[in-house]
Amino acid sequence: MKIGVLSDTHSRTLSKEVLDDLKTVDLIIHVGDFCSIEDLNGLKKFCKVEAVYGNMDGASLRNILPKSQIINCESFSIGLFHGEGTPRFLLDRVKKEFKGKKVDAIIFGHSHQPMNEKTGNVLFFNPGSATDTIFAPFRSYGVLDITDHIEGRIIKIDES
Repeated sequence: MKIGVLSDTHSRTLSKEVLDDLKTVDLIIHVGDFCSIEDLNGLKKFCKVEAVYGNMDGASLRNILPKSQIINCESFSIGLFHGEGTPRFLLDRVKKEFKGKKVDAIIFGHSHQPMNEKTGNVLFFNPGSATDTIFAPFRSYGVLDITDHIEGRIIKIDES
């Protein structure tokens, strides 16, 4: 199973590279800060979308998306949460959100900083932002490949 992972798109246009890659995935996960329900609906034209709302998402998205959730993909449990507060303590808040829950991976956003690290048996994955050119070190999105394990890849968007 191939999963496309986005966060913090902030109603900005996704690059052709990202859109082309989304045509090849089985599922899209977006972990918040769409900023427009139209952006969610646009992603649904590719395939099924699992999502949570972020701190910049208004009532139209908060009324239909949860703050956090756990989804099952193949035989794995994946936690979804945007994140909140200062980026300095973001990972602590992400861990606290799923404390005591069995998850194999946690996907989050908010900081615009890509992360693909395993702690113990849990993969912590932040795709960065596919549209930010100010706070992110580079524009990026993620791909999760699920076979007999979960493997995350951060895809740096070609700026040319």
